[in-house]
Amino acid sequence: MKRSGCLFILSGPSGSGKTTLRQEILKRFPNMVYSVSYTTRKPREKEQSGRDYCFITEVAFKTGIESGEWIEWAQVYGNYYGTSAVFLDRELSRGRDVLLDIDIQGTRQILRKFKECIPIFIMPPSLDVLRERLEKRGSEIGASLERRLDDARTEITQIQMYRHVVINDRLEEAVSELTDLIQGYRTRCKNLCL
Repeated sequence: MKRSGCLFILSGPSGSGKTTLRQEILKRFPNMVYSVSYTTRKPREKEQSGRDYCFITEVAFKTGIESGEWIEWAQVYGNYYGTSAVFLDRELSRGRDVLLDIDIQGTRQILRKFKECIPIFIMPPSLDVLRERLEKRGSEIGASLERRLDDARTEITQIQMYRHVVINDRLEEAVSELTDLIQGYRTRCKNLCL
């Protein structure tokens, strides 16, 4: 009996380390696929379309909303973000495990459609540390930085919808905890189908 793939979701405040953790997880699980989100925002320095995000126009994104192209989508900080329904369905039906890196709005939408998904919240060790990380990143300053911190406070109040919370204080420990969680689910899924 062929198993359907497992769907893993990483969410957390901007600056919590989701991207770094995602990259580390994909190194450890090379047969897991990452669903690259689509967005209307402009690329940051060193970001590549198709690797970090698929950068598209607002018109193209809205056309995708109307045609049901997105399994989840949201408008965040004035830009649209979404996940391809076709990609997700195709990869899961092939038995491949899929990793999403999406926000809380997207997670809520996915949970309505995929009850068996494994949502994991990436928590910063504190809001002070989160502020330092955002300042060091340099992409947010002033009111924009404060808005991201306010949003982080709100997001943290939503962690009850996640099965697991990983505190990203020390990267090696967070990677190890996340690796063990994912391996446990993958083993369980595989054994159920033998």
